[in-house]
Amino acid sequence: MGTVKVRTGSRREVSLPISRLVTGAEVSLPVHVLHGHEDGPTLWLSAAIHGDEVVGIEVVRRVLARLDPKTIRGTVLAVPIVNVLGVMSGDRYLPDRRDLNRSFPGSARGSLAGRIAHLMMTEVIGPSDVGIDLHTGADRRSNLPQIRCDLEDEQTRALAEAFGAPVAYHAKLRDGSLRYAARERGARVLLYEGGEAWRFDEWAIVAGVDGVLRVLAHLGMIDPEEVTVDPAESPSDICWRSGWVRARRTGIVHMDVALGQRVSEGEKLGELFNSFGKRLAIVKADRDGVVIGRAEAPLVNRGDALVHIGEVDSPDRSGLDEDARDTDTP
Repeated sequence: MGTVKVRTGSRREVSLPISRLVTGAEVSLPVHVLHGHEDGPTLWLSAAIHGDEVVGIEVVRRVLARLDPKTIRGTVLAVPIVNVLGVMSGDRYLPDRRDLNRSFPGSARGSLAGRIAHLMMTEVIGPSDVGIDLHTGADRRSNLPQIRCDLEDEQTRALAEAFGAPVAYHAKLRDGSLRYAARERGARVLLYEGGEAWRFDEWAIVAGVDGVLRVLAHLGMIDPEEVTVDPAESPSDICWRSGWVRARRTGIVHMDVALGQRVSEGEKLGELFNSFGKRLAIVKADRDGVVIGRAEAPLVNRGDALVHIGEVDSPDRSGLDEDARDTDTP
């Protein structure tokens, strides 16, 4: 990788140069390479493609602590922080305000975002067969642990079922996303969503770690006994469509619904009040389904997204509806 050679059965930390700060200090992409003794697939793990998504950083740390390059089959390429500059500055985006997950496959002579994307594509994604990209909810939103992927592809669906998140969600590909560019290169990609920005939500971290290990076992890269939870004990709900329930008034919202809760159309999800305590509106479900995301900020404006409901086992497989396209980045 880069100029570094990694022997079989060994682990190396590689720093791939990205750019330099104004101070002259070099900024590099950190990659952990675990190269097994025996042949097998190459899988990449990536996190913090958005600088505020820290759950995935901890998932990668815990997964790496569980793996021994002397016993794994194949190779694991782990990038705990893709958006290094965003994490350093405490920002979701890059200094030029570009969304890194809309900049793939990038260019060696392009913008900063394009250069980072090109580096990821060349050194990490290009050699890989399977990828797991780790995300959290956007600012002041939390997500139920879920896998977003192409459920119409049999091999990708098998990987999603092996991951065993509470929900597997059929998400269309978006131009410029890592998932889109990797799929164009022939890799199968799972996008994991769980938790809230800037928080180490333990329930989202544990679900992510267990899911990654189950995928490694499914691919034959580790032995099944190294996995703590059998996905057959908790099969994923399958969602083909989803939508956000939005605020009909501006006010202060009190939510009565939890992530993972099953709801029915017309069911009360919460209430909106003004600053004097007068109730302005009741928030109601607009469909049957499971709550896969919710807003955490109490102050909302009219039209703000409040509750994300996924329709379970819907026969309509046309993908995301218009109201779901502004969720988090699939």
